[in-house]
Amino acid sequence: MTTYAALLRGINVGGKKKVPMAELREVLEGLGYEDVRTYLQSGNAVFGGRDAAPGVLAAEIERGVEERFGFSVACLVVDGPYLESVVEGCPYPASELEGKQLHATFLSAQPEEGRFAAIHREAFLPEEFSVGEKVVYLYAPEGLGRSKLAEAVFRPAVFKGIDATTRNWNTVVKLVEMTR
Repeated sequence: MTTYAALLRGINVGGKKKVPMAELREVLEGLGYEDVRTYLQSGNAVFGGRDAAPGVLAAEIERGVEERFGFSVACLVVDGPYLESVVEGCPYPASELEGKQLHATFLSAQPEEGRFAAIHREAFLPEEFSVGEKVVYLYAPEGLGRSKLAEAVFRPAVFKGIDATTRNWNTVVKLVEMTR
């Protein structure tokens, strides 16, 4: 059995798309997943399941959520080793930063480098971003909410055709721990 993390996008934000974590656990257990646990109220779940492509598992969870709650939610599923590789591949000094300063945006597909060509990185310093394997790392010293670079990097045109969801570094590290 493989341990996965499901990252639901845009739930429980601003009173919209309410998904209580206890009910999300029930949905996942109803899909046959085992040892289901959630973290925070923002759509992070860890579960054990059969070896399957993450996209297949994500589609199952999306259907389950829509059937239970009546609205669609994008979901990305990643396995524990991938999460560890995201932490190991971080190009920023994560241990020296506050969790709000460093973010990982998980992607459903690898973007071509050309998608970021129009972003003039120097104009946003000290903020920085780096593209990894199906992840974008964002260093924003003042936090994501104040980041001008985040607005440029995460424009809909840049990620057209790619599902993406962002987690702060504290959450990424916790999900690594939970999938071990």
